[in-house]
Amino acid sequence: MDTLAVICTYNEATNIEKVINDVLSCGVEDINVLVADDVSPDGTYKIVEEMAKKDKRVNLLLRKEKRGRGYAGIDGFKWAMANGAKYIVELDGDGSHNPKYIKDFRREIENCDVVIGSRYVAGGSDTHRDFLRQTISWFARNYLKIILGVKICDPTSGYRMFKKETVGLFIDKLKAADPFIVTEMLYHTKKTKAQIKEYPIEFLERASGSSKLGALTLFKYLLKVLKLRVTA
Repeated sequence: MDTLAVICTYNEATNIEKVINDVLSCGVEDINVLVADDVSPDGTYKIVEEMAKKDKRVNLLLRKEKRGRGYAGIDGFKWAMANGAKYIVELDGDGSHNPKYIKDFRREIENCDVVIGSRYVAGGSDTHRDFLRQTISWFARNYLKIILGVKICDPTSGYRMFKKETVGLFIDKLKAADPFIVTEMLYHTKKTKAQIKEYPIEFLERASGSSKLGALTLFKYLLKVLKLRVTA
């Protein structure tokens, strides 16, 4: 396979089928999908299983141990590398990352090592969030830039494409069990001096369901950034 889309899921039964179909029809030749699911109680993995029976491009990694967004991401990237993917794109399974951009990422990555879908470069947007969430996002972005020295406009974006060789430089250093994996990967990418390009995207509100981000999660996230800077 040339390109693999890694989607980590937990209770995304109402969204996952459309997301997968949109990925497969995004216009990238030889694209496959891997869904890393932590045995979602709502049966997300069952939907993916049925899709995989009908389309060999759909793959399921059903995770029954060491559950968590971070562990799922690590396992997903390792699966991608073991199965021959040259380019690995990660996106959310809730519909907030429009798969139409994968074709653009694939074109842009020919001239860099990592492409980040950015809401905050010219042409990008994040217009569907309320004022409070936009304020929190602004703070988090600038906090990351200062503490980790990450010189990009959207360091909190989880919509990214990597070359296999770049991921191979740090995959064994990743430790995060939770969504902090997004920041951990970005920091290690920066340390490898990989060439990063931001590409403008429109960030959408999740298609259905509720966000898993809360105030306590955000507070823990900020503390983990400090720890990452000191220990990594």
